Amino acid sequence: MNTPALRITLVSETFPPEINGVANTLGRLSDGLRQRGHRVEIVRPRQPGEKPFKDDQDLLLCRGWGLPGYPGLQWGEVSMHKLLRRWRRHRPDVLYIATEGPLGLSALRAARRLGIAVVSGFHTNFPQYSGQYGLGLLARLLTHYLRWFHRRTATTLVPSQSQRLELQRRGFERLALMARGVDACLFNPCRRSPALRDSWGLGPNDIAVLHVGRLAAEKNLALLHPCFEALQKAYPQQRLRLVVVGDGPLRATLERQLPEAVFCGAQRGEVLAEHYACGDLFLFPSLTETFGNVVLEAMASGLAVVAYDEAAAAQHIRHGHSGALAMPADQAGFIDAACWLLEEQETLRRVRLNARQHASRQGWPAIVEQFETHLHDACLAMASGRQTASSSLAIKPGSSAPHG
Repeated sequence: MNTPALRITLVSETFPPEINGVANTLGRLSDGLRQRGHRVEIVRPRQPGEKPFKDDQDLLLCRGWGLPGYPGLQWGEVSMHKLLRRWRRHRPDVLYIATEGPLGLSALRAARRLGIAVVSGFHTNFPQYSGQYGLGLLARLLTHYLRWFHRRTATTLVPSQSQRLELQRRGFERLALMARGVDACLFNPCRRSPALRDSWGLGPNDIAVLHVGRLAAEKNLALLHPCFEALQKAYPQQRLRLVVVGDGPLRATLERQLPEAVFCGAQRGEVLAEHYACGDLFLFPSLTETFGNVVLEAMASGLAVVAYDEAAAAQHIRHGHSGALAMPADQAGFIDAACWLLEEQETLRRVRLNARQHASRQGWPAIVEQFETHLHDACLAMASGRQTASSSLAIKPGSSAPHG
């Protein structure tokens, strides 16, 4: 479907070159929208070390402050009045608000004041994160706030069916599914590097057990140690090496727990793709994902993924065919699934091939087109609402005007 060119504003506390799933998704969506002829404005915090420059029509930088315990992540802050002045001069047709912090709230209030259509995204499961940190009361308060926030937007886009069902149970409304894609040219088994594997101490027939992601408590990384130990015990004749790609507040703790593992730090672009392609088995123990982009990236790179049966894994992995799944929170089942993949060489080869074939069909262009449709529909609904309101206020022919 061809849609008219729109002026679209994306509001987010995180954006490339920051490394996380939200930033990656927004970078892909903004690039794709521009390629389809739309004008895209980005409203985000100034990133650490970023030089100040005069804002233009396509970029508004605001003040940000760091999140405690999360180096490199921050909240953004901008006054509603600044947004009102800007959008009165250069009015967007529609906003997409990706984060619900102070920046997103100011944007929502300004858009409602000006009658601009708003679509929101549920990218991060903050209530579950709070639960992981033992903040049960905060989790309940966050759920109330997020429900209030998203009810004030035309549509809330969620990345997985499991997330949609969870939010419906919590009273969220007007939810629409919009999955994620993967660049199967970038994330590709052909990037496998014998030199990189050699630097990990692995030969052609050895097994690299890979994990990629932010090293933080909500990612359930305590499971990496017992899972890798179980693999070593089950296959003592097989040379195995655990390789961890990423950074975060738990890195020092994990390095103490896993002294023989290789810690590669945060990687991006082609270097990240090379690290993926040098792996064989991918462990993804997280239970708090709204999607989990790394699952598709690992599959596209030809890895056999072990994950819990939810979010991206539930959507894209057929157990025993293109990966291995365990029931959520079943630690023993997760470990058994990992061990099963290494039982026979042919099993691992077949699963890796099937994973690559499936992921290679999950490109970004179709996701961008779906996103475009949601934004266009929100514009039409807003215009229809204004027209209805205008008609209801009009004086019908032959009727008398109200007095006073």
